[in-house]
Amino acid sequence: MVAKLKRTYGSGIEPLTYAGQNYMNADRLLIPELLQVLRNEELFDYCVDITAVHYPKREKQFDVVWVLYSFSRNERIRVKTQILEGEAVPSSVAIWPAANWLEREVYDMFGIKFEGHPDLKRILLPEGWKGYPLRKDYGILQQDNEWVQINLGIESGQ
Repeated sequence: MVAKLKRTYGSGIEPLTYAGQNYMNADRLLIPELLQVLRNEELFDYCVDITAVHYPKREKQFDVVWVLYSFSRNERIRVKTQILEGEAVPSSVAIWPAANWLEREVYDMFGIKFEGHPDLKRILLPEGWKGYPLRKDYGILQQDNEWVQINLGIESGQ
């Protein structure tokens, strides 16, 4: 599979293994096609998770990660891409409908937008909440004091 993908995408993907787990770094522009190929041709039929990691000191501050599983192969793979602050990635809801809520969670916690998502809005925090709690620049004791005051009518307990 790796050799086939490397022939197709060349330097656009970098297959790697860490602690016995397979993953690949992919160019952001290849993500829609690569995910489609992994689902249709390589039989990764289950999108286990979509998440992100924030590296505030890096130029491309975010890694977006798709964790995929193939029932027929009994194999798991991770696909990662790096993006700039404010850059969007293509939605994978059309490939795996369950990606809907996973992408909404990444948007809610990191502020990463997914182009083509059918209903991209917060899923854990209320609409109007300021900030993205899983970014490393979001203080551990920080919360949206203004939102709490307006919507709950109380002062923050912190």
